[in-house]
Amino acid sequence: MVALDTGSDLFWVPCDCSRCAPTEGTVYASDFELNIYNPKGSSTSRNVTCNNSLCARRSRCIGTFDNCPYMVSYVSAETSTSGILVEDVLHLTTEDSYQELVEANITFGCGQVQSGSFLDVAAPNGLFGLGMEKISVPSILSSEGFTANSFSMCFGHDGIGRISFGDKGSPDQEETPFNLNPSHPNYNISVTQIRVGTTLIDVDFTALFDSGTSFTYLVEPTYARLAESFHSQAHDKRHRPDSRIPFEYCYDMSPSANASLIPSMSLTMKGGSQFAIHEPIIVISSQTELVYCLAVVKSRELNIIGQNLMTGYRVVFDREKFVLGWKKFDCYDKEDHNISPTKPHGTTVPPAVAVGLGNTSTPESTKETGNSSHGSAAWPLFCSHTSLIYFRFLIILFLLL
Repeated sequence: MVALDTGSDLFWVPCDCSRCAPTEGTVYASDFELNIYNPKGSSTSRNVTCNNSLCARRSRCIGTFDNCPYMVSYVSAETSTSGILVEDVLHLTTEDSYQELVEANITFGCGQVQSGSFLDVAAPNGLFGLGMEKISVPSILSSEGFTANSFSMCFGHDGIGRISFGDKGSPDQEETPFNLNPSHPNYNISVTQIRVGTTLIDVDFTALFDSGTSFTYLVEPTYARLAESFHSQAHDKRHRPDSRIPFEYCYDMSPSANASLIPSMSLTMKGGSQFAIHEPIIVISSQTELVYCLAVVKSRELNIIGQNLMTGYRVVFDREKFVLGWKKFDCYDKEDHNISPTKPHGTTVPPAVAVGLGNTSTPESTKETGNSSHGSAAWPLFCSHTSLIYFRFLIILFLLL
């Protein structure tokens, strides 16, 4: 149940906890068991010392061979994780017909103290940072020669997805270059136009493509221009303001509503490639109401393309060519993958493409919470029908004992 986050770098799991999220109770789905990583129970685990090149907090060390401490703060209010760095074996299976097991030593965080949303429902079993820094798992896998310096994630409409390390996509995918900040490179892209229904809006902004954020965040004036255009073309009655709903533009929806009347949306990326948004709305309900909302939130600082706009695509993060690629995709498509996961029945999760750290008992589900390094607002009385507030990825966590 680790959250996959392209907006951060470190992979960490709760470990030797002094303050971690609860792993029992009714907060999480009941179809799987959460486990705490125990380094003492693994014969391949070892602590990372302060003289290691991946130890970024050497100034906190007293001696060269002390355990390397780490601390990461996230954009969400007072949300952080801290502990020590450890090494252990990451187990991967190839996607070819042989499904060979690959064992890679990786460095990750033994998260002893969590704060903020990590004590609630955000990443109760840890967070899988997929950023560009050397400490991230994609960086380690490529630097050690296990995979190409690229990976992809497929975001299914049914909440099931897959991550493939080393995947560079296909020749027919759409692409746009990353807008890199040399001091802290990440997956920023540039947007030049937004089409809402029949209206074309010229824009010029940079946004972070962040799988760890549930919804999409835009700063002014882009947010207002997009939202007002959507509102002017919506046919349904606007829903009264509700403090439990984090979206500004919501509309009453009848059970027989025609989805084709909801304004469509697409982005034009730098270079001219089109990114059609399959699910620009979220449908939320209570016992007495059915409402749909434009699933975009006003942001004060950052533009973020969140997980909800990636639905229906295989998104490729190519760190060799420094491009983002995307293609409309069925996560179970046998033509594009030699090994196709079995479609789920009930709460069963398909076989894993990527395998990770954890315990020998594998969870039946890896349902990811929508909160992340950037966080998303939540509401107590509504649940999603169409948006990926929760997203299950094919990651199985276990240790080589």
